[in-house]
Amino acid sequence: MPEPKSRRTVGVGLIGSQFVTSIHAEALRACAQAELRAVASPTPGNAQAFAQRHGIPQHFTDYRALLELRDVDMVVVGAPNDLHCGIALAAAAAGKHVVMEKPLCLNLAEADQMIAACRKAQVKLMYAEELCFAPKYVRLKALLDEGALGRPILLKQSEKHGGPHAAHFLDVARSGGGVTMDMGCHAIQFFRWMLNRAPVKSVYAQMSTLVHADRTRGDDNAILLLEFADGTTALAEESWTKLGGMDDRAEVHGSKGVAYADLLHGNAIEAYSSTGYGYAVEKAGATTGWSFPMYEEAWNYGFHGEMAHFVDCVQNGREPLHSGEDGRAVLEVIFAAYQSARTGSKVALPFATRAPKPIDLWRADA
Repeated sequence: MPEPKSRRTVGVGLIGSQFVTSIHAEALRACAQAELRAVASPTPGNAQAFAQRHGIPQHFTDYRALLELRDVDMVVVGAPNDLHCGIALAAAAAGKHVVMEKPLCLNLAEADQMIAACRKAQVKLMYAEELCFAPKYVRLKALLDEGALGRPILLKQSEKHGGPHAAHFLDVARSGGGVTMDMGCHAIQFFRWMLNRAPVKSVYAQMSTLVHADRTRGDDNAILLLEFADGTTALAEESWTKLGGMDDRAEVHGSKGVAYADLLHGNAIEAYSSTGYGYAVEKAGATTGWSFPMYEEAWNYGFHGEMAHFVDCVQNGREPLHSGEDGRAVLEVIFAAYQSARTGSKVALPFATRAPKPIDLWRADA
């Protein structure tokens, strides 16, 4: 598909109509170079209601009808994980650039199919990892890149909340795994980005299902320890068991300094609510009691910068900072982590597997 001419508005189609697609729509409406032209969702009435709410002119229950629109240049996919590959292949065949919400897909074979299909169709496959666009984390990386902290020794990143907002995250047949698949992917790409994609040498992981065993066979708590080829160690803490709203923070320990970045609390309001509120109540369960609602939450999380970047890539033919190849690399580490959690041993990278889903390497009954 020919690239849209530079400076022409990029027509965007949204596939999905729930929590993350609402944030995608908000971020894209703030981008002057993007125009929301259609939304698709299979649940009767959802796409129509979403279109009315966000001022989108066309809506469909079948995303394939959206792909037929000539004025849609790029699709942003916010569908359940098990649908990612099929949608990406169909979009590539229709000549549409693809922004795929994390994780890229269910397994490495699907990732290879998606990458190959988009390359053959000469469309971009862009991997939506918003943490790498979060302003506070962008500044943290700048400190490291400019040498203010010296050589990186240890990186940490943690994301914790009370559990996923939609049932498909808890169904491992659809999601592919638990909290490591859902949120560990953030930390892995964050570390790769911070270290300018230094290869991952090994991963060790501990996983458990402590709170949500009645709802899922996936892990709801996980700790991942990554060794990078440049000698840096990285520690990820992921949890679906933290009450009181989101927690997202990172640390960089270097040979000449240290830096701490709390993505939420530094910008937050201290609040007590008996009912819950806004984004956090959709994403992480009811935020009752004391919690920390944040001003311009989607912007602080990097969604605005992320979508503006992807629109620019389509409009001006630039290569995305985070591509399908990045999404595959993250998925490879996730598979290795689930293997490590089962065996109790460190797993070396590269890691090859034909397992249909990461969870299959941890739980035989999944």
